Amino acid sequence: MTTTTGTARVRDVTLRDGLQLTGGLMPTDEKVRLVRELLDLGISDIEIGSMARPDLVPPMANTLEVVEALEPDELARCWVWVATPRGVERAASAGVTRMQYCLSVSDAHNRANIGRSTEDSMAALPRALDIAGEAGAELQLCLATSFTCPFDGAVDPERTLALVRDPRAERCSDTVICDTLGQADPAQVAYLVGETARIRPEHEVVFHGHDTWGMGVANALAAVGAGATVLDGALGGLGGCPFAPGAAGNTSTEDLLFALKPAGMTPERFATFVRLGERVTSSLGEESTSRAAKGARSTARAFDWVIAD
Repeated sequence: MTTTTGTARVRDVTLRDGLQLTGGLMPTDEKVRLVRELLDLGISDIEIGSMARPDLVPPMANTLEVVEALEPDELARCWVWVATPRGVERAASAGVTRMQYCLSVSDAHNRANIGRSTEDSMAALPRALDIAGEAGAELQLCLATSFTCPFDGAVDPERTLALVRDPRAERCSDTVICDTLGQADPAQVAYLVGETARIRPEHEVVFHGHDTWGMGVANALAAVGAGATVLDGALGGLGGCPFAPGAAGNTSTEDLLFALKPAGMTPERFATFVRLGERVTSSLGEESTSRAAKGARSTARAFDWVIAD
């Protein structure tokens, strides 16, 4: 996907981050259907669930059922969230080959989200990498609360970058910089993403943004300009962390695709994404916050990207 600021692809995270706060459990067959629809539409990377405890995050309870239902070539394009070596082991045993090992830069959020300190999570990373390596799987390092923490406020950028350059992260395939609360601005995003790309040139840099303060697309484009090659988004702007009060949903997949205008993204294909987002949010009883989807439903019929029906 080429933009005026660089090249990136969109990873859809509807089925993990997007569902975390919805409360109910989307049936396995509906999740599998959505995976296949997104793949058919050209989305190259999809986050399909997590190894989080189902009693804490009920919408993730059927993640391994989704994994089992997918064909190997489909699963090869899918990601699963993990936070412990045991989670990596469970996912790998089920056939998952792409995982993101998540920890929070802020100790307070890491304790709330994962139940241990940031250092404890980093100390377990080498074992997680060993398990992934033995299974032929790749493991991303995902740094939540890279900019701000819901409990402690602003996070020192150097604290984030210290984790990026930590030798224990060398074997990770990529680094994910997360604006978990959606409170960062484009300058902050450009700095952290740019430094991460400089420190770890062998890693892809993923930017995971939320749209709490309306900066989702602006931050995503700033990230691409600074070296990010993957942007996370969720249909309808769904999402949020159950342990991050004040966070709104992810930057919407529809908004990112409209802003990026990737090769092959015709008005007709974009309309399919809009309808898909509408179906998913409606089935969950949620309201879409995608501005591009709302624009596509406007009465400005002379604009090619407006849906006619």
